[in-house]
Amino acid sequence: MKIKQLLPIGLLLVGGATMHAQQKQPLSLEEAVNLAVTKSTEASLADTRVETSKLELDNAKNTAYPSFTVTGQYLRVTDPTINLKSSSGTSSTDEGTTAGGGSSLPSVNSAMFGLANASLPLFTGGRVKNSIAASDNTYKSQTFNAANTKEQLALQTVILYTNLYKAQQSVTLIEENLKSANQRVKDFTALEENGLIARNDLLKSKLQASTIQISLDEAKKNVITTNYQLVTLLHLPENTEIAVQNGYFKNETAQVAITEAEAIAQRADLEALRYEEKAAENSIKIARAGYYPSLSLAAGYVYLNVPNFVEVYNAANVGVGLSYDIAGIWKNNKKVKAAESRRKETHQQLDLMTEQVKVQVNTALENYNFAIKQNKVYTEAVTQADENYRIVKDKYDNGLVDTNDLLEADVQQLQAKLNQTFSKADITERFYELLSASGKLTTSFNLTQNKNN
Repeated sequence: MKIKQLLPIGLLLVGGATMHAQQKQPLSLEEAVNLAVTKSTEASLADTRVETSKLELDNAKNTAYPSFTVTGQYLRVTDPTINLKSSSGTSSTDEGTTAGGGSSLPSVNSAMFGLANASLPLFTGGRVKNSIAASDNTYKSQTFNAANTKEQLALQTVILYTNLYKAQQSVTLIEENLKSANQRVKDFTALEENGLIARNDLLKSKLQASTIQISLDEAKKNVITTNYQLVTLLHLPENTEIAVQNGYFKNETAQVAITEAEAIAQRADLEALRYEEKAAENSIKIARAGYYPSLSLAAGYVYLNVPNFVEVYNAANVGVGLSYDIAGIWKNNKKVKAAESRRKETHQQLDLMTEQVKVQVNTALENYNFAIKQNKVYTEAVTQADENYRIVKDKYDNGLVDTNDLLEADVQQLQAKLNQTFSKADITERFYELLSASGKLTTSFNLTQNKNN
């Protein structure tokens, strides 16, 4: 007997958690994806990173604007000894008269002054312009990284939604089979009591019923754990039990025309790397700016007041400032080489990712086509298993086959139905995986939803 071949459900689905007092909530696949890309923690984190990058871009733009600083101080001073030297060699202090008998100096016990300075960079070797460009490209890269994160969240949601469908359908099919198995046990019990079958046949039927019961318990566990994972991802209440809509899982197939070139042009992760490479090129130009002097326009105003001694006002100034790090001509070479190396690294990452995208598209397309072929085989197998069970049951009733053959035919019938159900779900999952590999999952989802409806 091949009872042990029954239900590889545990390998297809994920195990793990406990739920209490659940409430049913119908949820379409489109609604689940929308929740994942708007409410999940990963989506919120991706959006926050984009916002942070946008603020950093604004900060970079501020470096192109004039800077303006104002400084003021008021000081209390102890009685100082002031000794003023003159060209004739005489001196005077605030403690007496001058050598020529002049009056004493004024008493100074406080001072105040204010400074106002403004500067505007005129030439920085391209440092300011390329810093803004680098921040802008980094911002765009983060935007596409966020789009890619949401693309992966959408695919993760599809997979969990599909697994939940498989688990729920498994429970339904196994419960139906368990009813038949339990009824068979009752019938065999009556036959065994009347001496019409051997006790060994009764024990075999009970063993099969126990095996099916274990499979049912495992399927229910998988419903709970997969449901919990999906609820957690979507930030729904923990006691929510999602009712999957079966309309997404049919034998119908969609024609998909996707090329590697389209995927390379549309994938958000590739676009993010392209902007990272542009930002790396800007970093090279920023490093090379160290070879050039910096020129700026400067203006200022000074006010000084020492009561009873001196007051300075209307002391405005304007001019240009030049700075040049001579040693940087030699030192800056390493910075330039490091920036060029980072740019090369980013370009190689882009090449590697491009190769991976080609493989992903090819693999996803082959998996989708295989799922379609597999479903056709499993659909035919259901018809064959039903007919086989009918024939074996008829032979058993006529004493032409033994109990082992009957129970084995029953297992094959259940397994065929499960395989067909899983294969329908696999077609849906492989279809969305193909859309994800081509970068079209989130953008084409509404179109897919309308098709299903």
